Amino acid sequence: MNQVLKSEQKQVTRLFSHLEFDGNKLNHQPGSVLGSTALIAGTTVGAGILALPAVTLPSGILPSTIVIIAVWLYTLFSGLLIAEVTLNIMGAEGMTSIGFLATVEKTLGKTGSRIAGGAYLFKHYALLVAYISKGGDILLSTLTKIVGLENILPNWIGTTTFTLLFGGILYLGKERFIQKLNSAFVAIVITSFLGLLLLGSGQVKSSQFLFQNWQAVGGAVSVICVALFYHNVVPVVVTQLEGDITKIRKSIIIGSGIPLMMFLAWNAVILGSVSPDILQNNSQSGSVFDPLQILLSGEAGEILGLVLTVFSEFAIITSFIGFVYGLVDFFQDISRMTKNQISRFPIFSLVLFPPMSLGTINPSIFFTALDYTGIFSVSILGGIIPAIMSWQQREKQKLTDGIYQSLIPGGKITLIMMITVALALICKRIFSMYAN
Repeated sequence: MNQVLKSEQKQVTRLFSHLEFDGNKLNHQPGSVLGSTALIAGTTVGAGILALPAVTLPSGILPSTIVIIAVWLYTLFSGLLIAEVTLNIMGAEGMTSIGFLATVEKTLGKTGSRIAGGAYLFKHYALLVAYISKGGDILLSTLTKIVGLENILPNWIGTTTFTLLFGGILYLGKERFIQKLNSAFVAIVITSFLGLLLLGSGQVKSSQFLFQNWQAVGGAVSVICVALFYHNVVPVVVTQLEGDITKIRKSIIIGSGIPLMMFLAWNAVILGSVSPDILQNNSQSGSVFDPLQILLSGEAGEILGLVLTVFSEFAIITSFIGFVYGLVDFFQDISRMTKNQISRFPIFSLVLFPPMSLGTINPSIFFTALDYTGIFSVSILGGIIPAIMSWQQREKQKLTDGIYQSLIPGGKITLIMMITVALALICKRIFSMYAN
């Protein structure tokens, strides 16, 4: 079954991908805007939110708020661009679904696919290193505090325990069990986040809103990019909504807008809860300081510290689950393509043990891993590659006099701006690496 849409006197065929036969007839059951919106929002709200206060602290609430909104606008355009590229590939190839890496290969060939695959691997491994190191640290701190062995056990126990515990659950658990478990964890994250806003709002000091350091705001961009990155699920949304441009655009805007509101509220509450003296000392010394550590220690109240601990750990776990499965699927796809079937245990070992080892060697790698991921992988996967694919698709459609469905305005000017911003961020990060 298909639906024919008219666009500029030409016909666009959209395939129905959700058909079920009940014995008598085919029933059309398309995905909903609400479900796709929830998928994007759930993917966006993860462990990246934990790093925001540390990187936005030196600049202050107002400058960081403006930059968060600016980065959201960029990621919104890039998300819509990925949807646009995916939609047009599906239309040209007559496919009902396609993944991001397959889209890259069909548009840019094997070279482009290898570059995207490398960036994809780097991003997933870097984030797993960050999540394992931070999750292990919180888990160890909590357990040692309960049994009265604080600052006695080595950090590697935390990273190893976190990896083996939750990695083992993913390896041994059935798919339906993991889905239910993850849903329960997400519910805990949402509940604890609302509790944090309620408790933390009472700690906010109005004087914090007056502090502004615009020169320091650039250092927060990479982590903000990671926190607002959801683009790996955009092709899934296009498939679920069957190429309906209106629904796709609405899902991406609302689905990314909800986390934006959460991040802005979180940023204001956490930064507003830090005393002016600590903020001033940190900005003068230039040292890396995580304001969450003050709240986690219970200095702002034991209940607030407990709720923050629960939120932090379960936000990391939900992100950890998603990225582990993402890498497992990636290696399974490679094994199918090369016709060298790899069993489940070696794949999970390849996914879990390298980031666990690096997290054990360097337990404080959380912010570094997020920083590198935001600049290199996100800029390539979310900015440069989608813009180049769209450019090539549009040129091809002109030559064949075909139909190109666009989700973002501005034409080539928008694509040039997206590539320029991504390259500028990468160059800035490379120069800062050599400067240090």
